[in-house]
Amino acid sequence: MSLLSVRDLRLQYGPTLIQEHIDFDIEAGTIYAVMGGSGCGKSTLLKCLIGLLQPAAGQVLYGEQDYWASNEATRNQLRADIGVLFQSAALWSSMTVLENVMLPLQVQDTLPQDQHEARALEALEWVGMAEAQDRLPADLSGGMKKRVGLARAIVARPHLLFLDEPSAGLDPISSVKLDRLILDIRERTEAAIVIVTHELPSIYALADDGIFLDADLKRPIAHGKPTQMRDTVMHPTVQAFMRRQEIDTL
Repeated sequence: MSLLSVRDLRLQYGPTLIQEHIDFDIEAGTIYAVMGGSGCGKSTLLKCLIGLLQPAAGQVLYGEQDYWASNEATRNQLRADIGVLFQSAALWSSMTVLENVMLPLQVQDTLPQDQHEARALEALEWVGMAEAQDRLPADLSGGMKKRVGLARAIVARPHLLFLDEPSAGLDPISSVKLDRLILDIRERTEAAIVIVTHELPSIYALADDGIFLDADLKRPIAHGKPTQMRDTVMHPTVQAFMRRQEIDTL
């Protein structure tokens, strides 16, 4: 059984159609990329998957549970099994690194309180940020903030991890380090990871599978492993996107 399944999803803002006919399944341990150009609806899809935007039609299934057809108590239970790294890291500026990472444990209240700090420190160790536990977000670089945000996303040991443009704003070296960290977390936790990005190096380094959303047609136009999309999908939009690095060198 898939950890996450999407069935004929339709996304709108009021009367404005964003995307429709979205279907995919994600298994445990898979890194799944949501791809497409700017404005195609990648972040809108992510908001729907994590419970921030209700779809106009279709289903988001966590296991066998239809998230948007469930009551609030069931939704809360389902949300407790997901972790999210937002594009900006979204750290609370008045809290220390350690306090930020402990937040999901305090909100979910599924782990004894006297274990919160130890679990948060373990997550910080995983991302190489334990020594920064007493620092404030303002004292961190962009890459460090992303690592802390990632620690917060995994601290409750979710089975599903959502990463929104994790490499955005990072220099190439920091981006490569973050990609390696994401692979390490997948290895440690066996979580399924959904990554929303337009960064080709990260897409090719990380993704086992994926979907390509088209801004003009307002529907997916390709599915599969990114390298297979690059080599076999002849749609000009997909080719222009997936071979962007090669085009830039001409």
